[in-house]
Amino acid sequence: MTANIIYQGDLRCECEHIQSHSIIETDAPTDNRGKGERFSPTDILCVSLATCIITTMGIKAADMEINLKGSKVEVTKTMFSTPRRIGKIELVLYMPNLGLDDKTKNLLELVGNSCPVKKSLHPDMDISMTYHWL
Repeated sequence: MTANIIYQGDLRCECEHIQSHSIIETDAPTDNRGKGERFSPTDILCVSLATCIITTMGIKAADMEINLKGSKVEVTKTMFSTPRRIGKIELVLYMPNLGLDDKTKNLLELVGNSCPVKKSLHPDMDISMTYHWL
């Protein structure tokens, strides 16, 4: 088992990660009768994609003795209404200036673009990923 989720009422859930016992809470967004006081389930899906990309890149980078610490990802989610779903996820990745050659940067981007969460999303979802090597 991965997690236990308890519905707290008022469109809020508490989610416990079994292995670590860490807790996250979700709330419905304000455009769907929620208070918007926590990440919504659709926000978490977008954040999962972003963290999977940078984590997967971090694993490959560590194997290459490259440290990507300080990398940043900005996430923008666009909801579609019919049916209500995430229609677009825009990710802008800011990577540290490490003096890497283009071949290495391209390899790390390929690894990020192939992360397990991205492969798990429906192909109709519009995902835009822009890398900036600072």
